[in-house]
Amino acid sequence: MTSQHNHRQLKRAALAAGAALTVVAAVAATAPGAGAAPAAKPGQPQLKLVAASKAVVIDRWEGESGVYLDLGTYLTVDNAPLEFKVTRKSYKDQIVAQQILRDGKKVTTKNLPAGLVKDFKGLPDFVEVSLTDASGKEVTKSSGTFCPNNASGRLRPDAPATSHYPQSCPTNPFTLGSVWGVEQGWAANTSAVDYDKPVDLAAGEYTAKVSVAKKYRDLFGIPNDQATVKVTVREQKGGGGQGLRSPQSAGHAGHEANTPGAAHHYGPRGADAPTPPALSHALEARGQAHHLGDGKGHTDGSRIAPGLRANAAKPTGKAGVPANVPKPDLRSLPAWDIQITDGEDGDVPGKDYLAFSANVWNAGPAPLVVDGFRKPGAELMDSYQYFYDANGKQVGYTPAGTMEWDPRIGHEHWHFTDFASYRLLSEDRTKEVRSGKEAFCLANTDAVDYTVKNANWHPYNTDLSTACGQQNSISVREVLDVGSGDTYTQYRPGQSFDVTGLPNGTYYIEVKANPANRLQETDLKNNVSLRKVTLGGTEGARTVSVPPVDLINAP
Repeated sequence: MTSQHNHRQLKRAALAAGAALTVVAAVAATAPGAGAAPAAKPGQPQLKLVAASKAVVIDRWEGESGVYLDLGTYLTVDNAPLEFKVTRKSYKDQIVAQQILRDGKKVTTKNLPAGLVKDFKGLPDFVEVSLTDASGKEVTKSSGTFCPNNASGRLRPDAPATSHYPQSCPTNPFTLGSVWGVEQGWAANTSAVDYDKPVDLAAGEYTAKVSVAKKYRDLFGIPNDQATVKVTVREQKGGGGQGLRSPQSAGHAGHEANTPGAAHHYGPRGADAPTPPALSHALEARGQAHHLGDGKGHTDGSRIAPGLRANAAKPTGKAGVPANVPKPDLRSLPAWDIQITDGEDGDVPGKDYLAFSANVWNAGPAPLVVDGFRKPGAELMDSYQYFYDANGKQVGYTPAGTMEWDPRIGHEHWHFTDFASYRLLSEDRTKEVRSGKEAFCLANTDAVDYTVKNANWHPYNTDLSTACGQQNSISVREVLDVGSGDTYTQYRPGQSFDVTGLPNGTYYIEVKANPANRLQETDLKNNVSLRKVTLGGTEGARTVSVPPVDLINAP
Protein backbone atom coordinates (compact mmCIF):
# COMPACT_ATOMS: atom_id res chain seq x y z
CA MET A 1 0.00 0.00 0.00
CA THR A 2 1.53 3.30 -1.00
CA SER A 3 1.81 6.36 1.17
CA GLN A 4 -0.82 7.97 -1.07
CA HIS A 5 -3.20 5.10 -0.33
CA ASN A 6 -2.54 5.45 3.38
CA HIS A 7 -3.35 9.14 2.96
CA ARG A 8 -6.73 8.21 1.46
CA GLN A 9 -7.40 5.80 4.32
CA LEU A 10 -6.79 8.49 6.92
CA LYS A 11 -9.14 10.87 5.09
CA ARG A 12 -11.76 8.16 4.86
CA ALA A 13 -11.51 7.57 8.61
CA ALA A 14 -11.98 11.23 9.44
CA LEU A 15 -14.86 11.68 7.00
CA ALA A 16 -16.74 8.64 8.26
CA ALA A 17 -16.39 9.66 11.88
CA GLY A 18 -17.28 13.27 11.19
CA ALA A 19 -20.43 12.23 9.38
CA ALA A 20 -21.41 9.98 12.26
CA LEU A 21 -21.16 12.83 14.71
CA THR A 22 -23.27 15.05 12.45
CA VAL A 23 -26.27 12.79 12.10
CA VAL A 24 -27.11 12.84 15.80
CA ALA A 25 -27.29 16.62 15.93
CA ALA A 26 -28.85 17.42 12.57
CA VAL A 27 -31.14 14.56 11.60
CA ALA A 28 -32.55 14.03 15.07
CA ALA A 29 -33.83 17.57 15.08
CA THR A 30 -35.79 17.20 11.84
CA ALA A 31 -36.69 13.54 11.35
CA PRO A 32 -39.74 12.95 13.61
CA GLY A 33 -42.20 15.21 11.81
CA ALA A 34 -40.99 15.80 8.27
CA GLY A 35 -42.15 13.82 5.25
CA ALA A 36 -42.75 10.55 7.02
CA ALA A 37 -43.42 7.47 4.91
CA PRO A 38 -46.67 5.50 5.30
CA ALA A 39 -46.82 3.44 8.48
CA ALA A 40 -44.98 0.16 8.12
CA LYS A 41 -46.21 -3.25 9.22
CA PRO A 42 -44.95 -4.68 12.54
CA GLY A 43 -41.42 -5.98 12.08
CA GLN A 44 -41.01 -4.06 8.82
CA PRO A 45 -38.37 -1.31 8.95
CA GLN A 46 -39.54 2.10 7.83
CA LEU A 47 -36.79 3.71 5.73
CA LYS A 48 -36.22 7.25 4.52
CA LEU A 49 -33.36 9.12 2.86
CA VAL A 50 -32.43 12.40 4.56
CA ALA A 51 -29.64 14.95 4.45
CA ALA A 52 -28.08 15.89 7.77
CA SER A 53 -27.23 19.36 6.50
CA LYS A 54 -28.49 21.60 3.71
CA ALA A 55 -24.94 22.55 2.77
CA VAL A 56 -21.45 21.07 3.10
CA VAL A 57 -17.99 22.49 2.55
CA ILE A 58 -15.39 20.19 0.99
CA ASP A 59 -11.71 21.12 0.92
CA ARG A 60 -9.57 20.46 -2.12
CA TRP A 61 -5.98 20.41 -1.01
CA GLU A 62 -3.12 21.56 -3.16
CA GLY A 63 -1.47 18.69 -4.99
CA GLU A 64 -4.44 16.32 -4.70
CA SER A 65 -6.25 14.91 -7.71
CA GLY A 66 -9.77 15.66 -6.52
CA VAL A 67 -12.24 15.67 -3.65
CA TYR A 68 -14.29 13.02 -1.88
CA LEU A 69 -18.04 13.53 -1.90
CA ASP A 70 -19.15 12.81 1.63
CA LEU A 71 -22.46 14.66 1.41
CA GLY A 72 -23.86 13.73 4.81
CA THR A 73 -26.89 11.81 3.53
CA TYR A 74 -28.36 9.07 5.70
CA LEU A 75 -30.88 6.27 5.56
CA THR A 76 -33.07 6.56 8.65
CA VAL A 77 -34.55 3.39 10.13
CA ASP A 78 -37.70 3.25 12.24
CA ASN A 79 -40.39 0.80 13.40
CA ALA A 80 -37.96 -2.17 13.29
CA PRO A 81 -34.24 -2.78 12.69
CA LEU A 82 -32.89 -3.03 9.17
CA GLU A 83 -30.94 -6.29 9.15
CA PHE A 84 -29.37 -8.58 6.56
CA LYS A 85 -27.63 -11.94 6.68
CA VAL A 86 -25.22 -12.43 3.78
CA THR A 87 -23.56 -15.80 3.20
CA ARG A 88 -22.06 -18.20 0.70
CA LYS A 89 -21.74 -21.94 1.25
CA SER A 90 -18.36 -22.11 -0.47
CA TYR A 91 -16.31 -20.26 -3.05
CA LYS A 92 -18.13 -22.28 -5.69
CA ASP A 93 -21.47 -20.77 -4.66
CA GLN A 94 -23.03 -17.39 -5.31
CA ILE A 95 -23.66 -15.02 -2.41
CA VAL A 96 -27.13 -15.27 -0.86
CA ALA A 97 -28.54 -12.22 0.93
CA GLN A 98 -31.55 -12.36 3.24
CA GLN A 99 -33.38 -9.58 5.01
CA ILE A 100 -34.13 -10.48 8.63
CA LEU A 101 -37.48 -9.14 9.87
CA ARG A 102 -37.96 -8.98 13.65
CA ASP A 103 -41.35 -8.45 15.31
CA GLY A 104 -40.75 -9.06 18.98
CA LYS A 105 -39.80 -12.73 19.30
CA LYS A 106 -41.12 -13.51 15.82
CA VAL A 107 -38.37 -13.66 13.19
CA THR A 108 -38.97 -14.11 9.46
CA THR A 109 -36.63 -13.92 6.48
CA LYS A 110 -36.96 -12.48 3.00
CA ASN A 111 -34.52 -13.43 0.24
CA LEU A 112 -33.16 -10.54 -1.78
CA PRO A 113 -33.20 -11.04 -5.57
CA ALA A 114 -30.52 -13.46 -6.75
CA GLY A 115 -27.42 -11.66 -8.00
CA LEU A 116 -28.33 -8.34 -6.39
CA VAL A 117 -25.56 -8.59 -3.79
CA LYS A 118 -22.25 -9.44 -5.44
CA ASP A 119 -19.85 -9.14 -2.49
CA PHE A 120 -19.87 -8.37 1.22
CA LYS A 121 -19.23 -4.62 0.92
CA GLY A 122 -22.92 -3.68 0.96
CA LEU A 123 -25.87 -3.06 -1.36
CA PRO A 124 -24.41 -2.06 -4.75
CA ASP A 125 -25.65 1.00 -6.67
CA PHE A 126 -27.92 1.91 -3.76
CA VAL A 127 -27.61 5.69 -3.94
CA GLU A 128 -27.50 7.83 -7.06
CA VAL A 129 -25.73 11.20 -7.01
CA SER A 130 -25.95 14.00 -9.57
CA LEU A 131 -23.81 17.11 -9.20
CA THR A 132 -24.50 20.32 -11.12
CA ASP A 133 -22.51 23.53 -11.24
CA ALA A 134 -23.77 27.08 -10.71
CA SER A 135 -25.13 27.22 -14.28
CA GLY A 136 -27.17 24.06 -13.79
CA LYS A 137 -24.90 21.88 -15.97
CA GLU A 138 -24.40 18.32 -14.69
CA VAL A 139 -20.68 17.85 -14.02
CA THR A 140 -20.70 14.34 -12.54
CA LYS A 141 -23.08 11.48 -11.99
CA SER A 142 -22.40 8.34 -9.99
CA SER A 143 -23.88 5.56 -7.91
CA GLY A 144 -22.54 4.10 -4.70
CA THR A 145 -22.65 1.05 -2.47
CA PHE A 146 -24.49 1.34 0.84
CA CYS A 147 -23.00 -0.48 3.80
CA PRO A 148 -25.63 -0.57 6.58
CA ASN A 149 -22.76 -0.96 9.06
CA ASN A 150 -21.38 2.38 7.98
CA ALA A 151 -20.88 5.33 10.34
CA SER A 152 -24.20 5.86 12.07
CA GLY A 153 -25.95 7.65 14.89
CA ARG A 154 -29.17 7.80 16.91
CA LEU A 155 -32.23 9.75 15.79
CA ARG A 156 -34.03 10.00 19.13
CA PRO A 157 -33.23 9.75 22.83
CA ASP A 158 -35.43 6.65 23.16
CA ALA A 159 -33.49 4.74 20.49
CA PRO A 160 -31.12 1.96 21.63
CA ALA A 161 -28.09 3.53 23.27
CA THR A 162 -25.63 1.42 21.29
CA SER A 163 -25.71 -0.60 18.10
CA HIS A 164 -25.12 -4.33 18.44
CA TYR A 165 -24.40 -4.70 14.72
CA PRO A 166 -20.83 -4.87 13.34
CA GLN A 167 -19.08 -1.60 12.61
CA SER A 168 -18.04 -2.20 9.02
CA CYS A 169 -18.72 -4.35 5.95
CA PRO A 170 -15.98 -6.87 5.12
CA THR A 171 -13.69 -6.31 2.16
CA ASN A 172 -11.60 -9.49 2.39
CA PRO A 173 -12.12 -11.30 -0.95
CA PHE A 174 -12.53 -14.64 0.84
CA THR A 175 -15.18 -13.53 3.33
CA LEU A 176 -17.76 -16.28 3.94
CA GLY A 177 -20.53 -14.58 5.91
CA SER A 178 -21.56 -11.19 7.20
CA VAL A 179 -24.30 -9.46 9.15
CA TRP A 180 -25.36 -5.93 8.20
CA GLY A 181 -27.70 -3.85 10.30
CA VAL A 182 -29.03 -0.51 11.48
CA GLU A 183 -30.86 -0.29 14.80
CA GLN A 184 -34.41 1.00 15.01
CA GLY A 185 -34.25 4.73 15.66
CA TRP A 186 -30.82 5.03 14.06
CA ALA A 187 -29.50 6.30 10.71
CA ALA A 188 -26.56 5.09 8.63
CA ASN A 189 -24.43 7.16 6.28
CA THR A 190 -25.21 6.51 2.59
CA SER A 191 -22.71 8.86 0.95
CA ALA A 192 -21.36 7.44 -2.29
CA VAL A 193 -17.65 7.97 -1.69
CA ASP A 194 -15.16 6.00 -3.75
CA TYR A 195 -11.83 6.67 -2.09
CA ASP A 196 -9.86 5.26 -5.00
CA LYS A 197 -11.60 7.62 -7.43
CA PRO A 198 -11.66 11.21 -6.19
CA VAL A 199 -13.92 13.57 -8.13
CA ASP A 200 -12.08 16.27 -10.06
CA LEU A 201 -14.02 19.38 -9.03
CA ALA A 202 -12.62 22.87 -9.22
CA ALA A 203 -13.24 25.32 -6.41
CA GLY A 204 -16.77 26.70 -6.65
CA GLU A 205 -20.43 26.17 -5.82
CA TYR A 206 -22.38 23.04 -6.77
CA THR A 207 -25.71 21.37 -6.07
CA ALA A 208 -25.84 17.66 -5.26
CA LYS A 209 -29.04 15.67 -5.67
CA VAL A 210 -29.05 12.29 -3.94
CA SER A 211 -31.68 9.59 -4.24
CA VAL A 212 -32.14 5.87 -3.58
CA ALA A 213 -32.16 3.74 -6.73
CA LYS A 214 -35.65 2.66 -7.84
CA LYS A 215 -34.95 -1.06 -7.46
CA TYR A 216 -34.26 -0.52 -3.75
CA ARG A 217 -37.18 1.86 -3.29
CA ASP A 218 -39.45 -0.84 -4.67
CA LEU A 219 -37.77 -3.62 -2.69
CA PHE A 220 -37.85 -1.91 0.71
CA GLY A 221 -40.75 0.54 0.32
CA ILE A 222 -38.57 3.66 0.51
CA PRO A 223 -40.29 6.95 -0.42
CA ASN A 224 -39.15 8.61 -3.64
CA ASP A 225 -37.49 11.48 -1.79
CA GLN A 226 -34.49 13.34 -3.13
CA ALA A 227 -31.97 14.99 -0.82
CA THR A 228 -30.55 18.26 -2.12
CA VAL A 229 -27.26 19.51 -0.69
CA LYS A 230 -25.39 22.70 -1.57
CA VAL A 231 -21.71 21.89 -2.00
CA THR A 232 -18.88 24.39 -1.70
CA VAL A 233 -15.49 23.18 -2.90
CA ARG A 234 -12.80 25.23 -1.23
CA GLU A 235 -9.13 25.31 -2.23
CA GLN A 236 -6.60 24.78 0.52
CA LYS A 237 -2.84 25.14 0.26
CA GLY A 238 -0.04 23.52 2.18
CA GLY A 239 -1.89 20.28 2.87
CA GLY A 240 -2.41 17.27 0.69
CA GLY A 241 -0.03 14.38 0.98
CA GLN A 242 2.39 16.48 3.01
CA GLY A 243 -0.21 17.31 5.60
CA LEU A 244 -1.27 13.72 6.16
CA ARG A 245 1.53 11.31 6.91
CA SER A 246 1.03 7.63 6.49
CA PRO A 247 0.64 5.67 9.74
CA GLN A 248 3.99 4.05 9.13
CA SER A 249 5.91 7.27 8.63
CA ALA A 250 4.12 8.83 11.57
CA GLY A 251 5.27 6.04 13.83
CA HIS A 252 8.72 5.40 12.39
CA ALA A 253 9.95 8.74 11.10
CA GLY A 254 13.55 8.58 9.95
CA HIS A 255 13.31 4.97 8.85
CA GLU A 256 10.58 4.86 6.22
CA ALA A 257 9.60 8.48 5.77
CA ASN A 258 13.03 9.35 4.36
CA THR A 259 13.56 6.25 2.26
CA PRO A 260 12.72 6.47 -1.45
CA GLY A 261 9.97 4.01 -2.30
CA ALA A 262 9.50 3.15 1.36
CA ALA A 263 6.16 2.07 2.79
CA HIS A 264 5.45 0.54 -0.63
CA HIS A 265 2.94 -2.02 0.55
CA TYR A 266 0.92 -2.47 3.68
CA GLY A 267 -2.07 -4.73 3.86
CA PRO A 268 -5.20 -4.67 6.04
CA ARG A 269 -3.11 -4.88 9.20
CA GLY A 270 -0.22 -2.81 7.89
CA ALA A 271 1.93 -5.83 7.04
CA ASP A 272 2.75 -6.26 10.71
CA ALA A 273 3.33 -2.62 11.42
CA PRO A 274 1.45 -1.32 14.44
CA THR A 275 -0.79 1.69 14.00
CA PRO A 276 1.15 4.13 16.17
CA PRO A 277 -0.49 5.95 19.05
CA ALA A 278 0.53 9.18 17.28
CA LEU A 279 -1.95 8.50 14.47
CA SER A 280 -4.23 11.32 15.60
CA HIS A 281 -1.47 13.90 15.07
CA ALA A 282 -1.68 13.23 11.33
CA LEU A 283 -5.05 15.00 11.29
CA GLU A 284 -4.39 17.50 14.03
CA ALA A 285 -3.45 20.29 11.64
CA ARG A 286 -6.89 20.13 10.05
CA GLY A 287 -8.77 20.17 13.29
CA GLN A 288 -10.05 16.64 12.74
CA ALA A 289 -8.22 14.78 15.49
CA HIS A 290 -11.26 14.84 17.76
CA HIS A 291 -13.10 12.59 15.30
CA LEU A 292 -10.65 9.73 15.70
CA GLY A 293 -11.37 6.58 17.66
CA ASP A 294 -14.35 4.35 18.33
CA GLY A 295 -17.27 5.62 20.34
CA LYS A 296 -20.96 5.04 20.87
CA GLY A 297 -22.63 5.15 17.48
CA HIS A 298 -19.54 5.91 15.45
CA THR A 299 -16.20 4.54 14.35
CA ASP A 300 -13.42 5.91 12.21
CA GLY A 301 -11.92 2.54 11.39
CA SER A 302 -8.73 3.00 13.41
CA ARG A 303 -9.95 0.66 16.13
CA ILE A 304 -7.04 1.36 18.46
CA ALA A 305 -7.79 -0.88 21.42
CA PRO A 306 -6.17 -0.94 24.85
CA GLY A 307 -3.90 -3.90 25.42
CA LEU A 308 -5.61 -7.07 26.54
CA ARG A 309 -4.60 -8.01 30.07
CA ALA A 310 -3.23 -11.44 30.76
CA ASN A 311 -3.92 -13.15 34.07
CA ALA A 312 -1.83 -11.75 36.88
CA ALA A 313 0.24 -14.91 37.19
CA LYS A 314 0.87 -18.19 35.47
CA PRO A 315 -1.91 -20.72 35.98
CA THR A 316 -1.46 -23.08 38.89
CA GLY A 317 -2.53 -26.64 39.37
CA LYS A 318 -2.45 -29.44 36.85
CA ALA A 319 -2.83 -28.45 33.23
CA GLY A 320 -5.66 -30.08 31.37
CA VAL A 321 -8.41 -29.69 28.80
CA PRO A 322 -11.81 -30.82 30.12
CA ALA A 323 -13.81 -33.14 27.90
CA ASN A 324 -16.34 -31.45 25.63
CA VAL A 325 -15.08 -27.95 26.45
CA PRO A 326 -15.67 -25.48 23.58
CA LYS A 327 -12.53 -24.91 21.50
CA PRO A 328 -11.53 -22.65 18.62
CA ASP A 329 -11.37 -23.91 15.05
CA LEU A 330 -8.51 -22.32 13.11
CA ARG A 331 -8.86 -22.26 9.32
CA SER A 332 -6.69 -20.80 6.57
CA LEU A 333 -7.95 -18.67 3.71
CA PRO A 334 -6.29 -18.89 0.28
CA ALA A 335 -3.49 -16.38 -0.25
CA TRP A 336 -4.33 -13.23 -2.25
CA ASP A 337 -2.84 -9.85 -3.17
CA ILE A 338 -0.03 -11.80 -4.84
CA GLN A 339 2.67 -9.74 -6.56
CA ILE A 340 6.32 -9.77 -7.55
CA THR A 341 8.44 -7.14 -5.78
CA ASP A 342 12.09 -6.25 -6.25
CA GLY A 343 13.20 -5.69 -2.69
CA GLU A 344 11.64 -3.36 -0.17
CA ASP A 345 11.37 -2.81 3.58
CA GLY A 346 14.80 -4.32 4.17
CA ASP A 347 14.89 -7.05 1.53
CA VAL A 348 17.93 -7.29 -0.73
CA PRO A 349 17.57 -4.86 -3.67
CA GLY A 350 17.66 -6.41 -7.10
CA LYS A 351 16.20 -9.75 -6.09
CA ASP A 352 12.76 -11.05 -6.99
CA TYR A 353 10.29 -11.64 -4.18
CA LEU A 354 6.85 -13.23 -4.26
CA ALA A 355 4.69 -11.22 -1.86
CA PHE A 356 1.17 -12.06 -0.73
CA SER A 357 -1.50 -11.64 1.94
CA ALA A 358 -2.70 -14.53 4.09
CA ASN A 359 -5.35 -14.95 6.75
CA VAL A 360 -6.03 -17.50 9.48
CA TRP A 361 -9.47 -17.20 11.05
CA ASN A 362 -11.40 -18.75 13.90
CA ALA A 363 -14.65 -20.57 13.04
CA GLY A 364 -15.33 -21.23 16.73
CA PRO A 365 -17.34 -21.97 18.70
CA ALA A 366 -14.82 -20.61 21.24
CA PRO A 367 -12.24 -17.82 21.02
CA LEU A 368 -8.54 -18.57 20.91
CA VAL A 369 -7.12 -17.10 24.12
CA VAL A 370 -3.35 -17.28 24.70
CA ASP A 371 -1.48 -15.76 27.64
CA GLY A 372 2.26 -15.23 27.72
CA PHE A 373 4.27 -14.93 30.96
CA ARG A 374 7.85 -13.75 31.16
CA LYS A 375 10.48 -14.70 33.65
CA PRO A 376 12.50 -11.63 34.72
CA GLY A 377 15.22 -11.02 32.16
CA ALA A 378 14.10 -13.83 29.86
CA GLU A 379 13.92 -13.37 26.11
CA LEU A 380 10.85 -15.61 25.72
CA MET A 381 7.47 -15.82 27.39
CA ASP A 382 5.87 -19.14 28.29
CA SER A 383 2.47 -19.38 26.58
CA TYR A 384 -0.74 -21.04 27.73
CA GLN A 385 -4.04 -21.60 25.96
CA TYR A 386 -7.17 -21.10 28.08
CA PHE A 387 -10.57 -22.78 27.88
CA TYR A 388 -13.94 -21.52 29.07
CA ASP A 389 -17.36 -23.04 29.63
CA ALA A 390 -20.61 -21.70 28.14
CA ASN A 391 -20.86 -19.16 30.97
CA GLY A 392 -17.40 -17.74 30.34
CA LYS A 393 -15.79 -19.39 33.36
CA GLN A 394 -12.21 -20.57 32.88
CA VAL A 395 -12.23 -24.35 33.20
CA GLY A 396 -8.84 -25.40 31.87
CA TYR A 397 -5.51 -24.47 30.37
CA THR A 398 -2.62 -26.11 28.57
CA PRO A 399 0.94 -25.07 27.60
CA ALA A 400 1.05 -23.66 24.06
CA GLY A 401 4.70 -22.92 23.27
CA THR A 402 6.26 -19.49 23.62
CA MET A 403 6.07 -15.83 22.69
CA GLU A 404 9.09 -13.93 21.42
CA TRP A 405 9.85 -10.22 21.17
CA ASP A 406 10.39 -9.04 17.59
CA PRO A 407 12.54 -5.88 17.63
CA ARG A 408 12.41 -5.17 13.89
CA ILE A 409 11.05 -1.86 12.65
CA GLY A 410 7.38 -2.33 11.85
CA HIS A 411 7.02 -5.23 14.28
CA GLU A 412 8.12 -4.27 17.81
CA HIS A 413 5.71 -6.45 19.72
CA TRP A 414 5.38 -9.97 21.11
CA HIS A 415 4.80 -12.75 18.59
CA PHE A 416 3.08 -15.99 19.47
CA THR A 417 5.21 -18.71 17.88
CA ASP A 418 3.92 -21.56 15.71
CA PHE A 419 0.59 -19.92 14.93
CA ALA A 420 0.89 -20.35 11.17
CA SER A 421 3.43 -21.19 8.48
CA TYR A 422 3.82 -20.39 4.80
CA ARG A 423 5.46 -22.61 2.22
CA LEU A 424 5.96 -22.37 -1.52
CA LEU A 425 5.43 -25.87 -2.90
CA SER A 426 6.42 -27.45 -6.19
CA GLU A 427 3.78 -28.14 -8.85
CA ASP A 428 3.28 -31.71 -7.63
CA ARG A 429 3.07 -30.35 -4.05
CA THR A 430 5.70 -32.81 -2.83
CA LYS A 431 8.63 -30.42 -2.39
CA GLU A 432 8.99 -27.29 -0.31
CA VAL A 433 10.97 -24.73 -2.27
CA ARG A 434 10.58 -21.79 0.14
CA SER A 435 9.17 -21.25 3.65
CA GLY A 436 7.91 -18.28 5.66
CA LYS A 437 7.41 -17.01 9.18
CA GLU A 438 5.58 -18.85 11.93
CA ALA A 439 5.34 -16.25 14.70
CA PHE A 440 2.51 -13.73 14.95
CA CYS A 441 0.93 -11.06 17.06
CA LEU A 442 -2.74 -12.00 17.02
CA ALA A 443 -5.37 -9.40 16.17
CA ASN A 444 -8.91 -9.52 14.79
CA THR A 445 -8.26 -7.65 11.56
CA ASP A 446 -10.95 -9.18 9.30
CA ALA A 447 -14.59 -10.19 9.77
CA VAL A 448 -14.46 -13.49 7.87
CA ASP A 449 -17.76 -15.05 8.93
CA TYR A 450 -20.01 -13.38 11.47
CA THR A 451 -22.76 -15.94 10.92
CA VAL A 452 -20.99 -18.82 12.68
CA LYS A 453 -22.03 -19.86 16.18
CA ASN A 454 -20.84 -17.49 18.93
CA ALA A 455 -19.35 -14.99 16.47
CA ASN A 456 -18.29 -11.81 18.24
CA TRP A 457 -19.51 -8.83 16.21
CA HIS A 458 -17.48 -6.41 18.32
CA PRO A 459 -14.03 -7.96 18.78
CA TYR A 460 -11.85 -6.09 21.22
CA ASN A 461 -8.30 -6.22 19.90
CA THR A 462 -8.67 -5.18 16.27
CA ASP A 463 -5.43 -3.22 16.15
CA LEU A 464 -1.75 -4.02 16.76
CA SER A 465 -0.68 -0.77 18.34
CA THR A 466 -1.24 -1.93 21.90
CA ALA A 467 -2.78 -5.39 21.70
CA CYS A 468 0.54 -7.24 21.56
CA GLY A 469 2.56 -5.75 24.37
CA GLN A 470 5.64 -3.60 24.76
CA GLN A 471 9.28 -4.60 25.06
CA ASN A 472 9.12 -4.29 28.84
CA SER A 473 5.86 -6.25 29.19
CA ILE A 474 5.93 -9.04 31.74
CA SER A 475 2.73 -10.67 30.46
CA VAL A 476 0.65 -10.48 27.28
CA ARG A 477 -2.77 -11.75 26.24
CA GLU A 478 -3.52 -12.36 22.56
CA VAL A 479 -7.00 -13.30 21.32
CA LEU A 480 -8.52 -14.39 18.03
CA ASP A 481 -12.29 -14.05 18.37
CA VAL A 482 -14.90 -16.29 16.81
CA GLY A 483 -15.76 -15.20 13.27
CA SER A 484 -12.67 -13.03 12.85
CA GLY A 485 -9.39 -13.64 11.07
CA ASP A 486 -5.91 -12.22 11.24
CA THR A 487 -4.41 -11.01 7.96
CA TYR A 488 -0.66 -10.76 7.50
CA THR A 489 0.63 -9.10 4.37
CA GLN A 490 3.91 -10.76 3.53
CA TYR A 491 5.92 -7.87 2.15
CA ARG A 492 8.47 -7.63 4.94
CA PRO A 493 11.95 -9.21 5.25
CA GLY A 494 11.74 -12.93 5.89
CA GLN A 495 8.04 -13.08 5.03
CA SER A 496 7.86 -12.87 1.23
CA PHE A 497 9.43 -15.70 -0.77
CA ASP A 498 12.76 -15.04 -2.49
CA VAL A 499 12.13 -16.49 -5.95
CA THR A 500 15.35 -15.23 -7.52
CA GLY A 501 16.69 -18.02 -9.70
CA LEU A 502 13.59 -20.17 -9.21
CA PRO A 503 12.57 -21.78 -12.55
CA ASN A 504 9.45 -20.51 -14.24
CA GLY A 505 6.45 -22.73 -13.77
CA THR A 506 3.55 -23.58 -11.49
CA TYR A 507 3.79 -23.48 -7.70
CA TYR A 508 1.43 -23.41 -4.73
CA ILE A 509 1.41 -21.01 -1.80
CA GLU A 510 0.49 -23.06 1.27
CA VAL A 511 -0.96 -21.33 4.32
CA LYS A 512 -1.12 -23.63 7.35
CA ALA A 513 -2.64 -22.78 10.71
CA ASN A 514 -1.29 -24.31 13.91
CA PRO A 515 1.54 -26.11 12.08
CA ALA A 516 2.98 -27.81 15.18
CA ASN A 517 -0.48 -28.73 16.55
CA ARG A 518 0.34 -26.99 19.82
CA LEU A 519 -3.08 -25.37 19.99
CA GLN A 520 -6.16 -27.34 20.94
CA GLU A 521 -8.87 -27.11 18.26
CA THR A 522 -12.21 -28.62 17.36
CA ASP A 523 -10.85 -29.76 13.99
CA LEU A 524 -7.26 -30.12 12.76
CA LYS A 525 -8.21 -31.29 9.25
CA ASN A 526 -9.13 -27.85 7.82
CA ASN A 527 -5.94 -25.94 8.67
CA VAL A 528 -4.34 -25.87 5.22
CA SER A 529 -5.16 -23.83 2.12
CA LEU A 530 -3.34 -23.82 -1.22
CA ARG A 531 -3.22 -21.06 -3.88
CA LYS A 532 -1.90 -21.84 -7.33
CA VAL A 533 0.54 -19.38 -8.92
CA THR A 534 2.55 -19.41 -12.13
CA LEU A 535 5.95 -17.69 -12.28
CA GLY A 536 7.24 -16.31 -15.58
CA GLY A 537 9.48 -13.61 -17.00
CA THR A 538 13.21 -13.19 -16.55
CA GLU A 539 15.41 -12.35 -13.58
CA GLY A 540 14.73 -8.78 -12.51
CA ALA A 541 11.49 -8.77 -14.49
CA ARG A 542 9.64 -11.75 -13.10
CA THR A 543 5.88 -12.07 -13.48
CA VAL A 544 3.22 -13.99 -11.62
CA SER A 545 -0.24 -15.05 -12.78
CA VAL A 546 -2.87 -16.25 -10.33
CA PRO A 547 -5.98 -18.16 -11.45
CA PRO A 548 -9.28 -17.67 -9.58
CA VAL A 549 -10.37 -19.83 -6.69
CA ASP A 550 -13.66 -21.11 -8.06
CA LEU A 551 -15.80 -17.93 -8.34
CA ILE A 552 -13.33 -15.70 -6.48
CA ASN A 553 -11.01 -13.80 -8.80
CA ALA A 554 -8.69 -12.17 -6.29
CA PRO A 555 -5.10 -12.39 -7.50
